[in-house]
Amino acid sequence: MDTPVLELVEDYLKDLQDRICVALEDEEDGLKFAEDAWRYENGKGGGRTRVLSAGKVIEKGGVNFSHVTGQSLPPSATAHRPELAGRGFHAVGLSLVIHPCNPYVPTSHANVRFFIAEKENAEPVWWFGGGMDLTPYYPVVEDVIAWHETSRDACLAFGEDVYPRYKKWCDDYFYLRHRDETRGVGGLFFDDLNEWGFEQCFEFMRSVGDHYLTAYLPIVKRRKNTPYGEREREFQRYRRGRYVEFNLVYDRGTLFGLQSGGRTESILMSLPPVANWLYNWHPEEGSAEDNLYKNFLRPRDWLNPNF
Repeated sequence: MDTPVLELVEDYLKDLQDRICVALEDEEDGLKFAEDAWRYENGKGGGRTRVLSAGKVIEKGGVNFSHVTGQSLPPSATAHRPELAGRGFHAVGLSLVIHPCNPYVPTSHANVRFFIAEKENAEPVWWFGGGMDLTPYYPVVEDVIAWHETSRDACLAFGEDVYPRYKKWCDDYFYLRHRDETRGVGGLFFDDLNEWGFEQCFEFMRSVGDHYLTAYLPIVKRRKNTPYGEREREFQRYRRGRYVEFNLVYDRGTLFGLQSGGRTESILMSLPPVANWLYNWHPEEGSAEDNLYKNFLRPRDWLNPNF
């Protein structure tokens, strides 16, 4: 099947949203995601924004589905593909960010999406994109290794070169150039994927989406009851500032949403509930905070970390 079927992708993403929300709610002893259905004002379509706040495990988390149609792709979508400028589009995707309460539980992000760019008297251009990445504050090596092992497992059926390629792309993408550090410990990132034909590309996107819970939930369960104090919370809030910086300065999804006139509340759902900025702060030599900077905020072969 080489002809793209938008309805198949939409049905899968809605089901994935349901499954992820149910699994995360199971960690919260009765607290549920609140759903906010919305319509796209600058075109057709809309979405289902689901947010969970002030939980025992999740301080703020969002799992969003959207399907929007517009008359012209925004600059963020055509900057590296200028031949698509002026085309109308369908964009369907699921994006999630989980900001935990406990500083020993990493923040996680995942996104899977599908685009069709159309123009009269021309063949439609379609592609998949997405990935998942992990942002720890007090990282545990075994957690990071397990996260990358699951990321590799998501790719194995599609070729041995896929994980290394998309792992490197993730390291390069989630990089704050003005800080000279990665946002976290990476995972997978891919975009413009259509080289395998629709059916296999869709299968790969499903594999990435389906492996998110397998990668993240075991870490949550292992670390959610780790004791912590105000020092750890303060550092967590400081590091969340980096998350804000990346999403507002570099993130393509955020820029696409804002430039295409998307729903601002849903787009900025990814930001943490509280973040701090300290002037010229540096971690104490040899501290747990120093460990994050020295050993984790740079690209590394996490399947063979050599600590």
